[in-house]
Amino acid sequence: EPLPVSNVSIYDYKPSPETGVLFEIQYPEKYNVFTRVNISYWEGKDYRTMLYKDFFKGKTVFNHWLPGICYSNITFQLVSEATFNKSTLVEYSGVQHEPKQHRTVPYPPRNISVQIVPINRNNWEEHSGNFAEESFIGPQEIMRKEKSSHPSESSTETPAANSSAAWLDEHSNSTEDGASSQPSWWSSEAESSEGEEEFVRAGSRDYEATDANTGSGRPTAEPPPFLPVQMVLTWLPPKPPTAFDGFHINIEREENSTEFLTVSEDTHKFVAELKEPGKYKLSVTTFSSSGSCEVRGSQSAKTLSFYISPTGEWIEELTEKPQHVTVTVLSSTTALTSWTASQESSGNSTIVSVLSLTCQKQKESQRLEKHYCTEVNSSSSLIENLVPGAQYQVVVYLRKGPLVGPPSDPVTFSIVPTGIKDLTLYPLGPTAVVLSWNRPFLGVFRKYVVEMFYFNPSTMTSEWTTYYEIAATVSLTASVRIANLLPAWYYNFRVTMVTWGDPELSCCDSSTISFITAPVAPKITSVEYYNHLLYVTWTYGGDGPDLSHSRMLHWMVVAEGKKKIKKSVTRNVMTAVLSLPPGDIYNLSVTACTERGSNTSMPQLVKLEPAPPKSLFAVNKTQTSVTLLWVEEGVADFFEVYCQQAGSGQETKAQEPVTVSSHVVTISSLTPATSYNCSVTTFSHNSPSIPTFIAVSTMVTEMNPNVVVISVLAILSILLIGLLLVTLVVLRRKHLQMARECGAGTFVNFASLERDGKLPYNWRRSVFAFLTLLPSCLWTDYLLAFYVNPWSKNGLKKRKLTNPVQLDDFDGYIKDMAKDSDYKFSLQFEELKLIGLDIPHFAADLPMNRCKNRYTNILPYDFSRVRLVSMNEEEGSDYINANYIPGYNSPQEYIATQGPLPETRNDFWKMVLQQKSQIIVMLTQCNEKRRVKCDHYWPFTEDPVAYGDITVEMLSEEEHTDWVYRSFRISYADEVQDVMHFNFTAWPDHGVPTTNAAESILQFVQMVRQKSAKTKGPMVIHCSAGVGRTGTFIALDRLLQHIRDHEFVDILGLVSDMRSYRMSMVQTEEQYIFIHQCVQLMWQKKKQQFCISDVIYENVSKS
Repeated sequence: EPLPVSNVSIYDYKPSPETGVLFEIQYPEKYNVFTRVNISYWEGKDYRTMLYKDFFKGKTVFNHWLPGICYSNITFQLVSEATFNKSTLVEYSGVQHEPKQHRTVPYPPRNISVQIVPINRNNWEEHSGNFAEESFIGPQEIMRKEKSSHPSESSTETPAANSSAAWLDEHSNSTEDGASSQPSWWSSEAESSEGEEEFVRAGSRDYEATDANTGSGRPTAEPPPFLPVQMVLTWLPPKPPTAFDGFHINIEREENSTEFLTVSEDTHKFVAELKEPGKYKLSVTTFSSSGSCEVRGSQSAKTLSFYISPTGEWIEELTEKPQHVTVTVLSSTTALTSWTASQESSGNSTIVSVLSLTCQKQKESQRLEKHYCTEVNSSSSLIENLVPGAQYQVVVYLRKGPLVGPPSDPVTFSIVPTGIKDLTLYPLGPTAVVLSWNRPFLGVFRKYVVEMFYFNPSTMTSEWTTYYEIAATVSLTASVRIANLLPAWYYNFRVTMVTWGDPELSCCDSSTISFITAPVAPKITSVEYYNHLLYVTWTYGGDGPDLSHSRMLHWMVVAEGKKKIKKSVTRNVMTAVLSLPPGDIYNLSVTACTERGSNTSMPQLVKLEPAPPKSLFAVNKTQTSVTLLWVEEGVADFFEVYCQQAGSGQETKAQEPVTVSSHVVTISSLTPATSYNCSVTTFSHNSPSIPTFIAVSTMVTEMNPNVVVISVLAILSILLIGLLLVTLVVLRRKHLQMARECGAGTFVNFASLERDGKLPYNWRRSVFAFLTLLPSCLWTDYLLAFYVNPWSKNGLKKRKLTNPVQLDDFDGYIKDMAKDSDYKFSLQFEELKLIGLDIPHFAADLPMNRCKNRYTNILPYDFSRVRLVSMNEEEGSDYINANYIPGYNSPQEYIATQGPLPETRNDFWKMVLQQKSQIIVMLTQCNEKRRVKCDHYWPFTEDPVAYGDITVEMLSEEEHTDWVYRSFRISYADEVQDVMHFNFTAWPDHGVPTTNAAESILQFVQMVRQKSAKTKGPMVIHCSAGVGRTGTFIALDRLLQHIRDHEFVDILGLVSDMRSYRMSMVQTEEQYIFIHQCVQLMWQKKKQQFCISDVIYENVSKS
């Protein structure tokens, strides 16, 4: 037998208290085995028992009872069960707990409805008597009288209720028996006490005379009486099988006066007279009281509301709620509410209730809005005084008079925050920054979210990641420190304001700032110096990410002593070679440079030992003195000169060490005819160099031998000059005879090679040029004769060549020049090769500029080269292989330049922008015969591409038979410039166009000339080297304009002029001849135009 249950508790089953209960039993758990629980009880007069096993931890839901029934003597027994030899053994525990009882809740009445019926006025006057004087009870009295009303006190009012029911039955025949109480506002027999009469009349004091001069007999104005109305309340009994014993009627007026009445179970209609206007609420509930259990009432199935106006108008309860409520946000502070309602309720007014949900989620000290923290009701559909970033809930009610209908479904909406202001970044070294910003004065938000966008070398992706979140505060400013950044890296930072809403809103993605972190300082690891070259090696960043993804631009290696030496090194190389003069102390540093910052290594002092003097000479020797001359090598503070007699082992007084600051010194007071060993030592920063030695001897004292020497030299000179003249005469006769035998006519192969002042002359090049003037049959056994005038200032190299030809004679001129396989063209072109040979081009030969030249033999002259404007003071930063070429209209009408290299394309676009050039003529293809001739220096697609600080965007591209036209837009900071790009693709290197050669190129030249008429700035012309095809194009463009206005041409003079500004312009003889062919075609077309014009003029004259 199991141990018995010790205690039992019974509760309503909340989801269904009409049929279900929750049982909770307590019993000994240790060593107590049972399988089921036997529940016994009385259901009214019927005894029932049930075995139940669904107990969990002593609790179970029992949902098998009937509503309104009193269940008594409820007991619980634990049951043990076992099977043995196919027999079932069952044992029940005893009952030791107190038996329980419980009544289930009855169901409420159904179909509750109310009607208000006006009472006939005659009947009212007959039965009410002087109602206005004796039976009016004010609302205050009702409140005072009814506040103590309680359902348990209803039995004391039964006689009054019966009296009222009899009166209603007699006059209306509509009241059922069984009412147990009566409301005071419909009692016709209610009388006021003396105190109450004063209160009743207080309601009409506004109508009493207050004039002191009026007598007491003057009639008093009374308000019109309220005509009572009849209330008819009906309902149906609850759904079966509900056990119930009656109904409770609850009548509430103006929310401060309540009447509670009880009627029998057979009553389904209640009639009463309402003698007070106001708002009423009615409810009818079922109660069950039979049996020993407590009395239980049902829940109110429906509460009816209506309003009786002072004029007796009945306003029914509003049951409709607004549908399809929407909120349209008009601005950051206003919104508009709209909804739909049925046609019957379209005339009703509305109440718009607004509540801030954000306020409920914030601490009061952190609240940034105050207006809607409690529910605010308004009759306007326009909601004002909203706060950006807040979330609101809107509920709409229909209202008719004082009655308010049920609420609409709540609608939530959010106002987008306005975003932060004045986002500022402060760098804190290479790996950290501080972001600071201001919040808007008006705004609500939950937090700041700090995000950053960068290339992650670990994942090899670029994406926005959240770095930090900061809770909102009332402070107007906020800041955050961002650490662990990558040096020399590009970052975008964004700060957004996130709201409290669900879902969260954020603003604004435009609150961003970009930044390139500074690089870390490099570390110099090795410095070596030999052969006047300093080899520097450094490291950077330890095990940091690959520099290929960083924003590191280059390294700047600086050695600063008495002279400052700089060298820029690309980022992928961490070694440099500097040419440093010896003898100085240098402060060596390596700087890592990005677009927006730099960081310099710890400086390292490098002391270079002074170099010994170079090329020590002894000049101006006399019997007692000698002058020493040497070349200074590097940096020197002073020189120490020391002379000692050879083999003497003793120093004379005159040979004390001499200190000089220049590289020449005269040692005097020497002994004649004596040999000396002299040394010169360089001193720099108190450090001596290795001495340089020289042996010198003073002159012997003897007579002056000048007269003898001059005489001997004079005789020899006369003999040599005579011999030379005879030889020249013989050779000239022999040469003329051989020329006639070769059939080449008369040739004068005597060249006068003149020096330009005192400049050195390139003899090998001069002799080669002279040889090219000779027919091949005369090269054998030929003695070249030269007449050299070293003092002439008008040498061939600087003299401009000229050969003007009348255009009327041009056809014959070309035929003559083309004889003998274009022999005369060859002679003219050979003369052109001497132009500009001595014009300096030092800038192109600088070590830092050599890599910027596509070809080592095509270099720009210094006087006419284009100089770039650069903020960088580094030597060579202004260099580009380009020269100004004069044109027909301007002395700087063209810029002739080489095809850009990958290393110089940024400089090329910088030149185009700085020179305001709006036309680029490209006369090559990027690749010709499998060789790279020019870099593809423009974007491949229409997407903008950055070339250094300049952004280039291709706007359009049009392909033609022989050329391609492109239009670009280049921009730098706020400066924007449109550029036209003409690319002629049918011109081979070192040659001329082949198919329809002259026609095609002239059409192209003329098209470019027409486009350039409306542009400013020089035209940029380039091929591969920037001299051959480039020079031919410029020559044709100048000649096209010249022939338009003149009747002669000077092609030789034109090419000579161009070559004096840039070397090798019109690079080949074939191109030189092609220019003549194009001029011939230009002249023919011009003559045709003249003929057409003459015919037109003649016809016009005849007409």
